Amino acid sequence: MKTIEVDEELYRYIASHTQHIGESASDILRRMLKFSAGQHVAEATTGSGVSVAKETPPAKTESRPQDRVRAVRELLLSDEYAEQKRAVNRFMLVLSTLYCLDPKAFGEATESLHGRTRVYFAGNQQTLIQNGTHTKPKHVPGTPYWVITNTNTGRKRSMVEHLMLSMQFPVELTEKVCGTI
Repeated sequence: MKTIEVDEELYRYIASHTQHIGESASDILRRMLKFSAGQHVAEATTGSGVSVAKETPPAKTESRPQDRVRAVRELLLSDEYAEQKRAVNRFMLVLSTLYCLDPKAFGEATESLHGRTRVYFAGNQQTLIQNGTHTKPKHVPGTPYWVITNTNTGRKRSMVEHLMLSMQFPVELTEKVCGTI
């Protein structure tokens, strides 16, 4: 195994293409580059002397549907989740996971989620700032969404509950996730 360094922006881009919890950067890049394990790579040299890999067409693989419930349970059992000391960090991990599992349903669920005077989710930071004071907007990693984070833990749980039920997750799992935030 070789190690490569990438800048923060590129890392976030790669991470935003995660399809399931625990997927490695190598797996994400292989999928994005349509490059499969054991595939023959022929090296070519550019005019500048830099080696460039030319790949042979990837073998077709069958994709299987994600088990959304299992993915959420895996999140709850993951070291990354367990290491989070603050509710806001667990909240952000849950939001990222829900989006990755079903971006369309996540988007639809956020449309009906807002407070009396506040907008909770938006496509940019400015919208959240304009619709409430002291909202502390944060970008939800791996998504095009921003969320307000200056709410109490109960409100964060309520937001996750609304999202998960709107996305048709089982009530028991929804309660379990909310109880961990």
